[in-house]
Amino acid sequence: MDNLEYQEGRTELDTLGEFALIERLTDGFERHNDSTVFGVGDDAAVLGTGSTKTLVAVNTMVEGIHFDMMYTPLKHLGYKAVAAALSNIAAMNGVPRQIIVSIAVSNRYSVEALEELYAGIRLCCQRYDVDLVGGDTNSSRIGMVLTVTAIGEAEEKNVTYRSGASMHDLICVSGDLGSAYSGLLILEREKVTYKANPDFQPDLASYDYVLERFLKPEPRFDIVRQLASKGVVPTAMIDVSDGLASELLHICQCSKCGCEVYEERLPIDYQTTRVCSEMSHNMLPVSNALNGGGDYELLFTVAQKDYENMKDMENVHIIGHITEEGSPAVMVTPQNSTIRLVAQGFREKD
Repeated sequence: MDNLEYQEGRTELDTLGEFALIERLTDGFERHNDSTVFGVGDDAAVLGTGSTKTLVAVNTMVEGIHFDMMYTPLKHLGYKAVAAALSNIAAMNGVPRQIIVSIAVSNRYSVEALEELYAGIRLCCQRYDVDLVGGDTNSSRIGMVLTVTAIGEAEEKNVTYRSGASMHDLICVSGDLGSAYSGLLILEREKVTYKANPDFQPDLASYDYVLERFLKPEPRFDIVRQLASKGVVPTAMIDVSDGLASELLHICQCSKCGCEVYEERLPIDYQTTRVCSEMSHNMLPVSNALNGGGDYELLFTVAQKDYENMKDMENVHIIGHITEEGSPAVMVTPQNSTIRLVAQGFREKD
């Protein structure tokens, strides 16, 4: 019997959240170099001995888990892979500089297909003034695995970790939430319809916003620049890749605090609301916002003293505040009841 199929005392992956899994796997690793300022446990590693720190983050996308080639154009996939990796640099309040791309593919893909993939990678590099500086290419028995390492930089005083939030800090989020997952729901619905009737021609024009949010997300370096222009350094920050609830819990755990966010303040686009109503009478837009993921917006906290400087920032919403250590992370409903936030566990299917 394969020793991966049965082990006495085995712990299943889906019993742990992503954060707990990473913490368990990396426990016991010691730091050996002074240039390692911060390692595992945030959106990016922080390296360097000077006042300007190097930020390094990696993101892997696996066919059948993170993307489906039935509805994912290769050019969009290349762009999205880079954007997702760069978003980690934005979450550290940094500026992107370089990427390294590693890819494993089966012979199902042609040279022309990979050229289309790299056209998307190049487009994202051009948009964010990033250089492709290396990578690796390997064969795969099935499908594609795409890994992008993002490298950026920030002044030491501006590097923002998940661990800096304090009681009474304001909780802010950029853009809107739940739209990327709504785009995925539309694509999955059309896939099922197509399989039942290959002659079916989908009409997706009215879903353009949520589809773009899923297929071609953008890292929010515009928010990083806005904060810098107003002299505001967030006390904590993370990008919303796994849903608002999960990211709030990351900040609360790292900062040793609780939080209250208000349901009526969560920014949700009308297309997201529409998709939820079409999918099911029981599907709530707020559930997409809390647990959907893939939005790559910035979730951050700021000190009360910075309120006047950032209250009118474009595309930034104040959704709650940080509470004292030992208090839970909750969402307050319009009826003034509280719902405890719960992160989604490790999932085989995003």
